[in-house]
Amino acid sequence: MTNIVKFPNLGIQFTIDRVMFSIGGIKIYWYGFIIALAFLLAVWYGLRRCEKFGIDKDTIVDMLLIVTPIAIIGARAYYVLFNFSEFEGDFWSVFEIWNGGIAIYGAVIFSVISALIFCKIKKLNTLNLFDLGALGLMIGQSIGRWGNFVNGEAYGIAVDGLPWGMVVENQIHSTFGVMVHPIFLYESLWNALGLLILHFVSKKRRFYGQIFFSYIAWYGIGRGFVEGIRGDDALLFFDTGIKVSQVLGYLSALVAIGIIVYKFIFSDRGDTIELLTKEEIAQAKLAAVAEGAAEETVEVAPAEVACECEEAAEEITEETVEETKEEETL
Repeated sequence: MTNIVKFPNLGIQFTIDRVMFSIGGIKIYWYGFIIALAFLLAVWYGLRRCEKFGIDKDTIVDMLLIVTPIAIIGARAYYVLFNFSEFEGDFWSVFEIWNGGIAIYGAVIFSVISALIFCKIKKLNTLNLFDLGALGLMIGQSIGRWGNFVNGEAYGIAVDGLPWGMVVENQIHSTFGVMVHPIFLYESLWNALGLLILHFVSKKRRFYGQIFFSYIAWYGIGRGFVEGIRGDDALLFFDTGIKVSQVLGYLSALVAIGIIVYKFIFSDRGDTIELLTKEEIAQAKLAAVAEGAAEETVEVAPAEVACECEEAAEEITEETVEETKEEETL
């Protein structure tokens, strides 16, 4: 199916085939490609910064292998639950996520629950991990919204004279020639701005969870506004006419702001949490290597263990220098 997306006042028109390419009988959709790209960039960012948060890269990978499929299931389940009439009589369409129909709040809720269990089992600082994860989520959401663009969905109410007003023409989500708000663009830019701000705030936190709750507040306010002007298939709370994501957005933002204010008033102002330096990361790695060597080489002479630690220290130092040079070039 082809989507035509126009911005009449800007003189721009896009004709988009939802199928990126086909391999045999298998179709690869632009929507899926964009979501996958958003996920990979979020993971890349997390792996680049995790050690500065005191989190091992292997821990991130292990968590993603568990949380990611659960998040996808949650995103689809949330959408299906509040839009069930769309799937009545066609059970298998529930699994056709390449046609659109996933809800980010479902992904977030299921991700948080599964990550909580993971951190409990691994005995990790949950809120510290959530701080890093929130930054990755903002990357994923900012880029992922362009999947709605190629599908010709997630647009707002009718508006006249808006310079960047959008017109969509397709078989499912057509605006019938009426100019509407491009809310997919609003949410993408809102998340990109939030990422930029929280990226720098994360370098000096007052308390664990500050970035995570800031993300909840930032995203909730933006999502609440966007849902208020949404014109296509917004998820409603069954037959009440209440927009689920708008209520959840504003309510979650209110709770998150309350937690942040409480923490800033009652937390110790001298307990600023700074990211680990390269030297501190190297020391932590060296300590881990020494501990591992002590556990795995009980019968090895102390001199040999010391030699292994020295070699590991040299390797870690070389890695640190290379990483520092890479970051300076970014």
